[in-house]
Amino acid sequence: MVEGLKAGTDMLCVITENNSESRLTAKADVPIGHKIALVDLKPGDTAIKYGEDIGKIVGRVNQGGHVHVRDLKTKRW
Repeated sequence: MVEGLKAGTDMLCVITENNSESRLTAKADVPIGHKIALVDLKPGDTAIKYGEDIGKIVGRVNQGGHVHVRDLKTKRW
């Protein structure tokens, strides 16, 4: 993401792994550089960013929601 998003913003999403496209509406304000859920996420799910495992989900995040640091933890420790 290259700019902050306001709730209600319609986005074009591109999955770099397979170059697929979809549209998504932001359900919350999301600051620049933060993550947004492309699908519903539940505790125990793996968070993937640019095809890489970046941690595990520890709090429920609905599709289009802000993936906050309270919802995502590293698997390193």
